[in-house]
Amino acid sequence: MSSNSAAVDEKSNAPSDLSWLMRLLVIIERAGNKLPHPFWLFLSLAVIVMILSSIFSATGLSAVNPATDEKVTVTNLFSTESLREIVAGATNNFVTFPPLGLVLIVLIGVAVAEQSGLIPAMLRGTIAGASPKWITFIVALAGTASSIASDASYMIMIPLGGLAFKAVGRNPLLGCLVAYAATSGGYSAAPMVNSLDTILGGLSTSAAQIIDADYTVSPVANFYFNFVSMFVVAAAVTLVTELLLSKRADQIELDAPDENDPENFDVKMELDANEKRGMVFAVISIVACAAILFFLALPAGSFLRDEAGGFGPESGLMAGIAAIIGFGFFIVGIVYGYATGSIRKTSDIPDMMGKGLLPFVPVIVLFFAASQFLALFKMSSLGEILAIRGAEFFGSLNTGPFIILLGGWLLVALGAMFLTSGSGLWTLMAPVLIPMFMLLSIAPETTQALYRIGDSTTNIISPMSPYFVVVLGFIQRYKRDAGIGTVLSFTIPLSFAMFIFWGLLFFVWWATGIPWGPGAATHYQMG
Repeated sequence: MSSNSAAVDEKSNAPSDLSWLMRLLVIIERAGNKLPHPFWLFLSLAVIVMILSSIFSATGLSAVNPATDEKVTVTNLFSTESLREIVAGATNNFVTFPPLGLVLIVLIGVAVAEQSGLIPAMLRGTIAGASPKWITFIVALAGTASSIASDASYMIMIPLGGLAFKAVGRNPLLGCLVAYAATSGGYSAAPMVNSLDTILGGLSTSAAQIIDADYTVSPVANFYFNFVSMFVVAAAVTLVTELLLSKRADQIELDAPDENDPENFDVKMELDANEKRGMVFAVISIVACAAILFFLALPAGSFLRDEAGGFGPESGLMAGIAAIIGFGFFIVGIVYGYATGSIRKTSDIPDMMGKGLLPFVPVIVLFFAASQFLALFKMSSLGEILAIRGAEFFGSLNTGPFIILLGGWLLVALGAMFLTSGSGLWTLMAPVLIPMFMLLSIAPETTQALYRIGDSTTNIISPMSPYFVVVLGFIQRYKRDAGIGTVLSFTIPLSFAMFIFWGLLFFVWWATGIPWGPGAATHYQMG
């Protein structure tokens, strides 16, 4: 805290000269930071899950999965079979933890681009002459648009957000959190169709055919809504950041910069002649890489396509998007480095890769504990039963469409805090919500659009999201004692703002009857 905030409220231990809302955020941060280190917290949660699984297994807690009509029961994690599986699966849980491979493969490429000077130069060139306050909207908009890169977007946008804010003299910790909130909270808002659209569309089609056997929800069903949502989400993030969080960030004293940290570059807005030359070669290499990727994907039998000849989630392009992005950064970083002289010999390149990974070793340690907790939570079936029971309760309500939509919105938001896999939660909820809403004259495309809002905006405040750990690791580069409370004190207001702004957009869109996408109406007529 800054030295001029001397007066402290004895009960809350928060500076007394702050507004009530600012004091609340300080209290949230301090209370959250009293939690154990995230490593021990995740291991403690794993033990709690095991205990709960034993209790609810003994009580016979169960639910019927509407997607498969199979009975789901709680698995006792203290049983001999479960304990054997837990011990045998510990290594696999860690190795197959989704963010782990993405972190490593993307950062290897990003490290070269960063340490060669390309990323700092790109950022300075992009924001030269811009007002520091505009950088919030720029980072937020880029974050919402980055979902085209799938989960790799987190590993790209969070560090770039910190660098962008640092480059204009603002708190880089705030930049990381703005990028995280926009990327995660606006994950379903995108400028073009991506793998998530294909997955959700397929699940929605199966659910809709329970009522109408010929109904199809296409991957572009929410395209118009998604595109407009990008700007609404970015605006919400910008508004709450500038009006509230920037003041909170100004009160946080960052650690003294590490002289060996590659981010501590000399922040000058204009590029010199050598950097401009490097940027020209970098742009040429980007165009060349894009052209090569295009021509590789062009043939009908390309390895970048799926078995059906498309670019669905199982295609080489979408399944390998993290590797493609990492390799792209790797190549462009090398080209820029040789053009500017920051890379003089081939041995410089692996050195850059190693240095770029060093700051993230603590994050990888956290991944081990987080991966074990999430694996046990899934294995117990507690999350699945919670989602099913919630959906069943909602389906038992008998009220008007607006109240039903409002309730569905809140239910999805709550469920997303426990099951942070968007497709996994929709697999459970779609077979209940879509048929029920169709009987109320609500189109499946409308229900799917509603799901996107509820699912995306609360992920950023759920420690069950693996990327919650990722952003914590990034902000600890600037403030080593930052904890879960630090993240929550910023993400809670951001989550609330996105939830409200995006929700208002949805209900106005639905009320006016504007199509969600090409040929996707808001209302459904039986027969």
